Amino acid sequence: MTFDQIANFILQGPPPPPEAREMTATLLFDTLGVAAGAVHMESGRIARDHAVRFLNAGSARDAATLLFDGRPASVPGAAFALATQIDNLDAHDGFNPVKGHIGCAVVPALFAFAEHKPDLSAAEALDALAMSYEIGARAGMALHGSVSDYHTSGAWNALAVAALGARIFGLSPDQLRQALGIAEYHGPRSQMMREIANPTMLHDGSGMGAMVGAQAVLLAQDGFTGAPAITIEDAGVNQFWQDLGQDWTVARNYIKPYPICRWAHAAIDALARLMREHDLHADQVRHIRVNTFREAAALYARVPATTSQAQYSMNFALGCMLVHGKITAPEISDDGLRDPRVHAVIPKITAHVADVHQDRFPAGRLSDVVVTLNDGQELASGDQPARGGTEEPLSLQEVEAKFHNIAAPVDAARRTEIWAMRARMLAGDMPVADVARVVTEGVDAS
Repeated sequence: MTFDQIANFILQGPPPPPEAREMTATLLFDTLGVAAGAVHMESGRIARDHAVRFLNAGSARDAATLLFDGRPASVPGAAFALATQIDNLDAHDGFNPVKGHIGCAVVPALFAFAEHKPDLSAAEALDALAMSYEIGARAGMALHGSVSDYHTSGAWNALAVAALGARIFGLSPDQLRQALGIAEYHGPRSQMMREIANPTMLHDGSGMGAMVGAQAVLLAQDGFTGAPAITIEDAGVNQFWQDLGQDWTVARNYIKPYPICRWAHAAIDALARLMREHDLHADQVRHIRVNTFREAAALYARVPATTSQAQYSMNFALGCMLVHGKITAPEISDDGLRDPRVHAVIPKITAHVADVHQDRFPAGRLSDVVVTLNDGQELASGDQPARGGTEEPLSLQEVEAKFHNIAAPVDAARRTEIWAMRARMLAGDMPVADVARVVTEGVDAS
């Protein structure tokens, strides 16, 4: 596929088919729920304060409002702050083949860009957002398919943000080419497994990816030039772009039931199934063996001291599920981190790489769990896919329930109003500014 064809898809491409469009709307509001849920977390507060202090706009006409905060920053600053905030509550969507996340970068960028296009309709916004998911998916696959290091999502979702901004601002094909080149060149090619080994607020690099992508659009708009994006224009990655506009990958993004690294989800679901089937409780368990793929087995195995470590810990997540029967934001932060009942489970868990699960990764994220009881009895789960993906999707009712649960810092009436806008956006009877009005309002710190 030529660059001209890709540019045409980005700037004025066809609307997504109904299934992909509906999924785009669901992903949008699921991501907004995560943004609301993370509003009081230290990482989000630091990122928003940093954007207000150091990434602010020179004038009101260049500003963008921080979601669930209300303060202004620059367009790149707002994209950075909210992508960082979302990225640090690991409950946002993802796409298996890219081993990472698109929505946490493009959703904040959508609202930052749309603030400067007040007449942008819901239909136009959903079409542009779906397009950006497609660009992000293929840029990610192209990067993973052409380099040896495993880079974080920020390395390639910067291009998705650049494509989104180019469409909303009506850039020319040449300006788009420069924006994509700038975004790729400056995108954070940070090594993901370093963060897995030592979890911090850096998380998956999406804050920097969103900032770089937004800045790339504005630079290109002003005439700044960038080298052509290799992950789009190099002949060696053409295979990843051939079906653009035909295969809408956005419909295959997963939605997370838990605010935990996706790699741990299959094991969590396997344990949860055994708990339901056998009325299993923590005081009955002597040992839990997790058979999984290599990346999941490398997750943080010690008692976490921070929520960043907890979100990248399969052992802690399994302990939460066994003790509480659920994993929500309170279980992975504040007092939840210090629960001695959960800590007591962690040494009982061992993770092992199983060839059958490794061979399926990253397209499949399966694991199996064997629980040994105090009396020596063994309970085996069998192979379990991670819920929320194509193998075992969540119903819309489950996604809505998750939205209300994860977005708990926002009052119930406002949550209901926000979620109802999903159906209104799909019906196309509203401007995006109506959604922005509700999601940019601050949240009471109490």
